Amino acid sequence: MRGEIFINSSKKIPVYVLSGFLGSGKTTVLLNMLEHCKKKGLQPGIILNEIGQTNVEGHLFENQKVFELLDGCICCTIQEDLKETMNELITEMEHSPLDVLFIEGTGVANPMEIQEVLLSHPYTDQFDLMSIITVLDASNYLEYQSIFSSSTEVRNLIYEQMICGSLLVLNKTDLVPLNQLESIKQKITKKSKQEKTIMESVYGKIDSELLFEKRIHSVTIGKSPLDVEHHHHHHSTLQALKLEDCPVVRKKEFEKWLKHLPANVLRGKGFVEIESSHQLYSFQYASRKVAFTPVPAALNRKPVIILIGLGLDTEQINDHWKQLVKQ
Repeated sequence: MRGEIFINSSKKIPVYVLSGFLGSGKTTVLLNMLEHCKKKGLQPGIILNEIGQTNVEGHLFENQKVFELLDGCICCTIQEDLKETMNELITEMEHSPLDVLFIEGTGVANPMEIQEVLLSHPYTDQFDLMSIITVLDASNYLEYQSIFSSSTEVRNLIYEQMICGSLLVLNKTDLVPLNQLESIKQKITKKSKQEKTIMESVYGKIDSELLFEKRIHSVTIGKSPLDVEHHHHHHSTLQALKLEDCPVVRKKEFEKWLKHLPANVLRGKGFVEIESSHQLYSFQYASRKVAFTPVPAALNRKPVIILIGLGLDTEQINDHWKQLVKQ
């Protein structure tokens, strides 16, 4: 039955993998899926993977069972870490059962690497991979595909994520003119070379019943469910830069500072204290847009800024940072 995703005669735990390039909106989609679980009275487990050594989004999953994998992209280099995390989760499930598991890879993760772990023993005996949900950023899709404004590395990464996805979520459609949106959808269909379900969304909102459908029905271990030749591109030029000792900032000045970062800074997130508010805010920066959310003092977070990009010039970023600090 459509949407009846948690009824599983084998008693395996259903697993949903969320994939998508930096700033596409994976976490927002995940939060919407978790809200659906809450309404249904279901207990989820979450594995979050971060590129850097600091998780600045953990506060979004307060009171949830979260397992963190830091400083990686769930590629072949840290598959063993993923297995250790899965083992830890299995042990915890003995006294704290789960109804569903979500795995959110980094913005540069190849979901094939996650799938390989889930389809290996003993995990295949206890978990049922339901769907790989790949989130695409409609507002930046054409730019990321252009040989003039993007790199081969970025194009390969997005292709890997798209081709492995059993469901494609085209997010941020409100930022794109309607005629351009149709062109983007046609290009995605042509690029993937396969029949793909493409769902449009704004702020990651989609019919939850559709998101939770089982879309991977038969998989041969070691091969893509789409029978795609498997290659993994290592992300040699991808960097995560951590800025600490952050001053109290004026909101408008900080937004301006972010938007004047070099174009190869693709993502920014962290915590800052806004002047006159006497409160810490988390911020998310992507697609040249910034969003702020107040952080409860009880969480005891410290100001920190994480910038993620390709081939970052550390000296240039630090000079840019000093300009903000002096203000």
